[in-house]
Amino acid sequence: MREKHLISGLQLWQWRNTAHQAAIATDVPPAEVDWLLLEVAGLDRLALRLESYKNWPQIQLQLPLKELDHLWQRRLYDRLPVQYITGVTPWRNFQIAVSSAVLIPRPETECLIDLALASASNASGHWADLGTGSGAIALGLADVLPKATIHAVDYSLEALAIAQTNAHNLGFADRVKFYQGSWWEPLTFLKGQFSGMVSNPPYIPTSTLPTLQLEVVNHEPHLALDGGTDGLDCIRHLIEISPSYLQPGGVWLIEMMAGQADAVRKLLQNQGSYCKIQIYPDLAGIERFALAYKS
Repeated sequence: MREKHLISGLQLWQWRNTAHQAAIATDVPPAEVDWLLLEVAGLDRLALRLESYKNWPQIQLQLPLKELDHLWQRRLYDRLPVQYITGVTPWRNFQIAVSSAVLIPRPETECLIDLALASASNASGHWADLGTGSGAIALGLADVLPKATIHAVDYSLEALAIAQTNAHNLGFADRVKFYQGSWWEPLTFLKGQFSGMVSNPPYIPTSTLPTLQLEVVNHEPHLALDGGTDGLDCIRHLIEISPSYLQPGGVWLIEMMAGQADAVRKLLQNQGSYCKIQIYPDLAGIERFALAYKS
């Protein structure tokens, strides 16, 4: 049984105020304190906003306050992402489990699911999520394409373990199949049969990695970030290999970095197996997604 860590509402209120001030002083969004308390103290947004919990005789924490404070110090001074502290992140309508073995799914990546749904002439059949990480994209696809079978591939066994946990927790274990390997390799038995492929591959140029936020550089898996000299190594590979796996009319859809759209469009055109190549912006207006169909 889980040990109960009880604390008075007043103690927690005092800790929250101190944590808020420390966040502001170290340039961390103070809203993250509340996000942490929603997860570890089971408080709801209203109780936090009204500070009504201050008068509660006791609150049950998932870990001792001392440990919570230690993790919060790591957030402030080691730049440990708050998602890795809580072990979860909201994504679309899900709570996705995450650890330092996987990239934290970003809000802009949610658009991939909407684009996949809009472009799917065949909403059944086989769909691939290549480089699945936490499994977020595969689960998003399973959610909007209820008649499809989703095949999720990752090179990292640690990432696959998290993705499988997420599929199980969210009720998609029977609809998403997981494979360990590199890109399309584990799926050769379905060559030519895929209705669509979605990927958020590594796309950061190697030399840019050290300039990213410390949260990313120091804590997120570099395997999921490093796209080689120009950031396009994995995308190039996916453009080259995917036509032999997709059915005619099959969807090819990826996320990329700001500034890569023209190069990706050219690579797709020059490959010769794609048609109706389109670039879509993310919510901030950055050209973020490339969509094409196998001709």
